[in-house]
Amino acid sequence: MFDRFIVIVMDSVGIGEMPDAEKFGDKGADTLGHIDSLRGLNVPNMEKLGLGLLRDFKTIKKNQIKGAYSTTMFECSKGKDTTTGHWEMMGVILEKSFPTYPDGFPKEVMDKFTQETGYGYLGNKPASGTVIINELGDEHVKTGKPIVYTSADSVFQIAAHEDVIPVDELYRICEITRNRVCVGEHAVARVIARPFIKEGDKYVRTERRKDFSLEPPYPTAMDLLKENGYQVGGIGKIEDIFVYRGLTASIHSHNNYESYRDLKKMMNDLKGEKGLVFANFIDFDMLYGHRRNVEGYGKALEEFDNYLEDIMDNLGEKDLLMVTADHGNDPSFKGSDHTRERVPLLMFSKLLKENGRIEDLHCFSSIAKTVCENFSIENKFKGENILEYLK
Repeated sequence: MFDRFIVIVMDSVGIGEMPDAEKFGDKGADTLGHIDSLRGLNVPNMEKLGLGLLRDFKTIKKNQIKGAYSTTMFECSKGKDTTTGHWEMMGVILEKSFPTYPDGFPKEVMDKFTQETGYGYLGNKPASGTVIINELGDEHVKTGKPIVYTSADSVFQIAAHEDVIPVDELYRICEITRNRVCVGEHAVARVIARPFIKEGDKYVRTERRKDFSLEPPYPTAMDLLKENGYQVGGIGKIEDIFVYRGLTASIHSHNNYESYRDLKKMMNDLKGEKGLVFANFIDFDMLYGHRRNVEGYGKALEEFDNYLEDIMDNLGEKDLLMVTADHGNDPSFKGSDHTRERVPLLMFSKLLKENGRIEDLHCFSSIAKTVCENFSIENKFKGENILEYLK
């Protein structure tokens, strides 16, 4: 039916609590709803795709153009992190969540870290990255010890000043940690390099972050597409999340504007090809959700909405655009971590002649199932084939 799928992940843009949110300490979380009610949102292009049909909002209007369909998706996996959400979109359902460390990493893990990397460490506790580098930055510069921290997510984060531990060396430390330290029962979803520098009297993170993820435990939709001769492009941190697996092309953009720019480039480069372009827009989560910045998050959504108009204009006649999210991160909620939420799924194609609000989907992996069914690729992915709802 379609030649290409353009799947855009608005990182952390949830649309209201999951039924099991209380188990995650997230009852009442509502990323889009709270931003809309607290500051209002001017997002006419997402409105055209049917965002306002998904629930009652204060300012988002109920509207939808021909060729657009909208729904929400529930997460089947037991988690609320980046890796879990993206993996599920590509067909991998996790029955057991990745390990987390609310009290910091145990002694055996940190002893192994010191032994394998040759470095000591500072920190080893859950923390906001922007806070801990200012708390321990001076001591790090004095001692040369990297700063280790985690969060409510399954992450082992290593921060270092670029002049103290060069970025390539920081990446090497992270690779060792991924392959020799965070293994077995301590196999966290991601080891993350967090370079920083000093600007004035404050330490600030740079955009040379790099994620070292686990490999998916079995073939994803991306793997199947590549094996069957289709093009699979990744934008942003997709290459990190999937450890470069299943990709035929990749651009590692660092922020929303770069993801928009690079997505347009890849759509043009792969014009006439069949397959998938999978793009992550990171700013919502990284810059505003974790920092509990409602105003910044709202502005980022409005900027993205402007990008969306241009992306829609550049779609090929047989492209299907799918705009969704991987979890929530309510900037008005307690703490500074992700929130367990449903996510929107907004779709548009010039090929479609009708529109509508379709029934909620039971798994993010409905995307994987739909893509594979479209290309007649045998699969056992959970979820619904969305093609059955599109006219």
